[in-house]
Amino acid sequence: MTVSIALRHRLSGFTLDVAFDAPPGVTVLFGPSGSGKSTVLNAVAGLLRVDAGRIAVNGRVLTDTARGVQVPPHRRRLGVIFQDGRLFPHLSVRQNLRYGRWFAPRDTPPVSEPAIVEMLGIGALLDRAPATLSGGERQRVAIGRALLAAPRLILADEPLSALDDDRKAEIMPYLERLRDDLRVPMLYVSHSPAEVARIATTVAMLDAGRLVRFGPAAEVLADPAVAGRGRDAGAVIAARVVCHHADGVTELDAGGLALFLPTLAAQPGDRLRLRIAAQDVMLARGQPSGLSALNILPGTVESLREDGGSVLVRLSTPAGPLLSRITLRSAGQLQVAPGAPLTAIVKSLSQGPDDVGTPVH
Repeated sequence: MTVSIALRHRLSGFTLDVAFDAPPGVTVLFGPSGSGKSTVLNAVAGLLRVDAGRIAVNGRVLTDTARGVQVPPHRRRLGVIFQDGRLFPHLSVRQNLRYGRWFAPRDTPPVSEPAIVEMLGIGALLDRAPATLSGGERQRVAIGRALLAAPRLILADEPLSALDDDRKAEIMPYLERLRDDLRVPMLYVSHSPAEVARIATTVAMLDAGRLVRFGPAAEVLADPAVAGRGRDAGAVIAARVVCHHADGVTELDAGGLALFLPTLAAQPGDRLRLRIAAQDVMLARGQPSGLSALNILPGTVESLREDGGSVLVRLSTPAGPLLSRITLRSAGQLQVAPGAPLTAIVKSLSQGPDDVGTPVH
């Protein structure tokens, strides 16, 4: 399943002008507020008539302004998950779910309602009204309604932004299951780096209506040229759970390097996706010793970018690319330059639950 998008549309303050072909998986439209992310999603959904453009999903043309093609939203076979769920308040959860089935094509095998209910853990909610549900429960029902429409593509418009941290942690594993188990392709809008690191297979980074970077999530997020500030800058690496130690840490293998995190709810052999924030990565010359930090990753400087009073360094390691944010003074003392051998040092406690997810299969 591929999504081909080429759009040009005049907005207040700037012109949206983007073109890309999204491969199978989850393509996240990422960037600051007002960069055009939701406008792209609305155009794909058919909720916005763009000034000029062409949109095709798996070869089926949904919009082509040059040929006068504009397929109505209800005929696009797209599932949409909004920020607030947007369940029908006068319908029960079961009725909301079955509303999605009205849009499923008659010539395709029906999606199993019991399987979706079980996967999302909403069996106990079926007879309840939306007003009695928590935010996380409403979003799970919204995901189920979208899936029961047997969509070609799911459009998710910041589906976690209206939730608190606990509810976000509740919903993210279900989104990962859509990606990994059901393999439902998604266009996903977000401005949260932690969210992008967990869910994205591909990142389309937008700024002021322009596509500034496009590619695999691990590469885009570790690019100093487009990384954000503070904890917004960070890299994503894949690791395998080796074992749990009695002293409260889980040992992982990342490209042949041992990593240690506080005990994780995972089994030996499980593969995980870790986001490591740039500000949590120290750099050193040679092999450091006498440190409390457990995670030591040798590498080579690939590139660096000065950012105000700091320097953002991209380091190539056996575990994958890492970013480190250090001061200008530290960069000078370490003589940081492309090709320089340096060691990344990461505290085990710097990774929180939101930084650990399942990898793309």
